[in-house]
Amino acid sequence: MNTIEHGLGIELQGIEKTFNTRRVLRDITLEIPAGQFVAIVGRSGCGKSTLLRLLSGLDATTHGTINDDQGKPLDASQSQVRLMFQDSRLLPWKSVLDNVRLGLPIEATQAALDALDAVGLKDRAKDWPATLSGGQRQRIALARALVHKPRLLLLDEPLGALDALTRIEMQQLIEKLWTRQGFTVVLVTHDISEAVSVADRIILIETGRIGIDLPVNVARPRDRHCPELAAIERLILERVMRPIESSTQVGVDALSAQEHDALLPENDPLYSGRHSMA
Repeated sequence: MNTIEHGLGIELQGIEKTFNTRRVLRDITLEIPAGQFVAIVGRSGCGKSTLLRLLSGLDATTHGTINDDQGKPLDASQSQVRLMFQDSRLLPWKSVLDNVRLGLPIEATQAALDALDAVGLKDRAKDWPATLSGGQRQRIALARALVHKPRLLLLDEPLGALDALTRIEMQQLIEKLWTRQGFTVVLVTHDISEAVSVADRIILIETGRIGIDLPVNVARPRDRHCPELAAIERLILERVMRPIESSTQVGVDALSAQEHDALLPENDPLYSGRHSMA
């Protein structure tokens, strides 16, 4: 499937979000092309999960607009947008199959089975959630999102509670399904290594603003230990660990010449644009 045909492009313009008197997000302006895999990273409390809640429709913006690639306000209530949390949120009194087809008519049974097959758990369709491991429950949650054939998949640290090996397996599964089905992905994660391994583009949020907007121009399938990924991970980690008051709050053009040189091999087209990367 062609990613541009199936994925949903989104445009955020001048986004601000305030809770009471505290401004959590400010001046967030960016475009996410259809089919792109974007990872959002940053310190705890920087506003990255708030940004995902705005995309999902769980919260409303204080100022600014979020539009789809047709210029219409993004309507996350439609089946084209799905959100997956760190907690699988399965209903314990329903079978695996019934959890996947939750809210769908009985005619959707085959689609639910196909979604379970896609995550490798079709043989557990009649089981109860309590009999599954944490990784299996997250696979079911992923199947529940995929059964709707979303054009935009929002991931709010869905792998954060998994052990290291299961986490890598889930990363590979999500990447495989994204490649096959072509939906757009926005992943919020604390794990910079995870972000670098799976994403096309990494956005660092610093005190509510975009601090870095960085493409990951490394071919897939990726070697997680390759020097190119290690260099990107090191740069982002060093930026995150800076004292907050010394961190700049603009886009990739704020990176120093030394930071540019520390990234990918010479002449790699790493910085191909700001906040609008196809």
